[in-house]
Amino acid sequence: MPPAVTDSLDIWAVDSQIAADGSISVDFLLPTGIYINLDVPRDATISQIKQLLWKQAHSYPLFHLLMEIDSYMFSCVNQTAVHEELEDETRRLCDVRPFLPVLKLVTRNCDPGEKLDSKIGVLIGKGLHEFDALQDPEVNDFRAKMRRISEEKIQSLVGLSWMDWLKHTYPPEQETVIPESFQDKLYSGNLVVAVHFDNCQDVFSFQVSPNMNPIKLNELAIRKRLTIHGKEDEEVDPADYVLQVSGRLEYVFGDHPLIQFQYIRNCVMSRTLPQLTLVEAGLFHGTELLCKTIVSTEISGRSDHVWNEVLEFEINVCDLPRMARLCFAVYAVMDKMKTKKSTKAMNPSKYQTIRKAGKVHYPVAWVNTMVFDYKGHLRNGELVLHSWSSFPDELEEMLNPMGTVQTNPYTENATALHIRFQEYSKQPINYPPFDKILEKAAEIARNSDNAAMAGRGGKKFYVVLKDIMERDPLSQLCENEMDLIWTLRYDCRENFPQSLPKLLLSLKWNKLEDVAQLQALLQIWPKLLPREALELLDFNYPDQYVREYAVGCLRQMSDEELSQYLLQLVQVLKYEPFLDCALSRFLLERALGNRRIGQMLFWHLRSEVHIPAVSVQFGLILEAYCRGSVAHMKVLAKQVEALNKMKTLNSLIKLNAMKQSKAKGKDAMHTCLKQNAYREALSDLQSPLNPSVILSELHVEKCRYMDSKMKPLWIVYNNKMFGGDLVGIIFKNGDDLRQDMLTLQILRLMDILWKEAGLDLRILPYGCLATGDHSGLIEAVSSSETIADIQLNSSNVAAAAAFNKDALLNWLKEYNLGDDLDRAIEEFTLSCAGYCVATYVLGIGDRHSDNIMVRKNGQLFHIDFGHILGNFKSKFGIKRERVPFILTYDFIHVIQQGKTGNTEKFGRFRQYCEEAYLILRKHGNLFITLFALMLTAGLPELTSIKDIQYLKDSLALGKSEEEALKQFKQKFDEALRESWTTKVNWMAHTVRKDYRS
Repeated sequence: MPPAVTDSLDIWAVDSQIAADGSISVDFLLPTGIYINLDVPRDATISQIKQLLWKQAHSYPLFHLLMEIDSYMFSCVNQTAVHEELEDETRRLCDVRPFLPVLKLVTRNCDPGEKLDSKIGVLIGKGLHEFDALQDPEVNDFRAKMRRISEEKIQSLVGLSWMDWLKHTYPPEQETVIPESFQDKLYSGNLVVAVHFDNCQDVFSFQVSPNMNPIKLNELAIRKRLTIHGKEDEEVDPADYVLQVSGRLEYVFGDHPLIQFQYIRNCVMSRTLPQLTLVEAGLFHGTELLCKTIVSTEISGRSDHVWNEVLEFEINVCDLPRMARLCFAVYAVMDKMKTKKSTKAMNPSKYQTIRKAGKVHYPVAWVNTMVFDYKGHLRNGELVLHSWSSFPDELEEMLNPMGTVQTNPYTENATALHIRFQEYSKQPINYPPFDKILEKAAEIARNSDNAAMAGRGGKKFYVVLKDIMERDPLSQLCENEMDLIWTLRYDCRENFPQSLPKLLLSLKWNKLEDVAQLQALLQIWPKLLPREALELLDFNYPDQYVREYAVGCLRQMSDEELSQYLLQLVQVLKYEPFLDCALSRFLLERALGNRRIGQMLFWHLRSEVHIPAVSVQFGLILEAYCRGSVAHMKVLAKQVEALNKMKTLNSLIKLNAMKQSKAKGKDAMHTCLKQNAYREALSDLQSPLNPSVILSELHVEKCRYMDSKMKPLWIVYNNKMFGGDLVGIIFKNGDDLRQDMLTLQILRLMDILWKEAGLDLRILPYGCLATGDHSGLIEAVSSSETIADIQLNSSNVAAAAAFNKDALLNWLKEYNLGDDLDRAIEEFTLSCAGYCVATYVLGIGDRHSDNIMVRKNGQLFHIDFGHILGNFKSKFGIKRERVPFILTYDFIHVIQQGKTGNTEKFGRFRQYCEEAYLILRKHGNLFITLFALMLTAGLPELTSIKDIQYLKDSLALGKSEEEALKQFKQKFDEALRESWTTKVNWMAHTVRKDYRS
């Protein structure tokens, strides 16, 4: 169920008065001990409120004891229950949102460290005092270490050159893979670029080589401007300027060819003119370059010997081992202790019943890695383990291998397993240091009779190994195969390094000698490609050295590639047994080095910080990022404030939707947006969807809300780019956008893989971002309409609209004349092929005519991914969608350019589909891995490995390429043959839509 629309205790959640003079009663506490109550406007600034209070205080006793008004500022208890000092007096009361309407006047002499802590707490939605209250040595230790890293990062930014600062703050967006077809879209092999000059009206166009670098373009533009103004003799250094994408916070600089910059490449492919502005580099020496480190005291309770104070255990069920650090059965007496500092968990792969006193006892519902609350539940030698679900009736349902390494916050209703340990020692028991493990491995190798040939099988086993290694990650290994892989581990290292995951699954983790040899082998194992290493961060591989190896492979990633997989990397943080781990350090390090990565990491973490299981872990990483990027905090705070305003506005609309007509509701929305509080909060911010996009000035008259149940807001902005379309964002509150976000990420990856193979299918993976609990933003794609609206507008009768095969082609003809029509049809053909293949492979359902859109340039794209992996809608037990993907005759009519029997065009379309399908098959393991890494997200249609089986079937993994292509051709023919059922469904949808309107 979505959260309640409003919280009745939150006085800021609902503004029942849209009029600008709405006021609220506020209690003021003066330093003299005087209490004053005043009614003040909700949207008044803190400065205005202070003036009102000062005027009123004149008539109260002890006023003469007060200093000048500027000596004071207000403080309040904020939404995270922390005292916040309102130093920025341009903020409005309704944006500050005090926990209670009480403001205290205090002198301006607060500690800068406390001030920063307060700002961080407000920004991340979790007061830092909550971390202090935990009194957890691991938390304290992690915070201290991360603080040192963050402060070192801030110090490293002081005194940067403008170029280095720009690389960190606004790194250029590049695409190194350039499709061969781009040559056809150039002008005689050249690129046409418009260059504007900042703070003047000069605009020049140039035909340049696509391989020219930006500094050379700077030189051409400067020379032309000086010549026109008669200043040829004036000396100007081109290196003192930088090219900015007009109207965006995106820059084109460095040594790369112009065509490799994403913006310019997209302009070339869409045949639009790149618009660049030459900006003086001196403008970048702003306040952010002068930021200073805020030094504060170390976290109390920190100890360099934390693990001497806390005793942790890891249980390893006798025949279900993952790690051999503590070996015993849960129903046996523990007689051997081998570990002290260990992971708090284990991940069983099999389950057995426990027999005791003649009775059968089922094991608790094991989670991904068994959760231990070592602080509160190890008392008098007894360890209490709480499962993450109540005890179900069926064992099959009870065995849930998903979960996190955090303590179960809902222990009252959870099943508990009590284990009593014998008294064994008063002293800490330490796990052997890593060098001792390697010494043990070396000793084993020396004592082996045939050490030189150990584990080498020769050519006769090569074919067998190759067959095993080519299987997808969902394939199970039998005991004989696991024994063979372990025996031939050196063959695997030399010939199949990507087989490491299967080797790790073949290892007997309860055999210390084998574990030692594996750790030694891991030190000489070749680095995997980042895409291959991702699998090692799954819950199947909890060993810290394995995870460190995986992170070492990820360090090869470019920032663009890291952005592509960041969604999964945040999710697998939940599998990390310790706060301080290689993955959290890696993500923080890369986020602090690239503000684009930083913003994405911030929102991925903040959107789930309300979940108790990860609240501490994610909150601590957010705190560390903020401390290391203080300058970025103001940008993020503006985004948080804007989202709060959108949520309040959405709540107002929902409350009034039943009381007033759509027209009156829209007028009320516009009245609200024209208020200073809303207009200022929603204007001049960097888009959370893309920090390069500036959401500048609201275009209030174009703003509206949609008819669906959650009343999404459609917020429209004027575009600062020359001649650019309006910029639109959709705010949703009450819908979980994470499944849409995942699907769009996979579509973006498919686009990358196709382009790498030389195939550009014009996919449009628009922006989508979950920003909180059932809330988030979606990018509104400009110049586009739904198929339903195109068909409905072309017919006088709603029931006949879906069967008008000419509607779509006529609509494209309306916006494209001559050669532009041919280009639009080609755009439609390519994009239609891409989405046919993508929707089939991903099993995307609910494909009605309002979920498919077309841009005026011909580009087709799908929206709304509420049903994936074959979870198609059904009614009365009958699936409403009976085709593998959408391919209707009006689509074919466009592809064939309106000419019946144009088999050449249709044959090329079919060839695009088949080629695209075979390319995706080659990366089937990557798709399976990415979905598997999202199992902890709690998406409704991605809850277990069984859900991912759909991908294996749709990609025909395990079959030969010929068999797979035959299967796809059959699906293609089926989609064509049964397309009439789609039209019937679309007709019903269109009639319902027309009736509602």
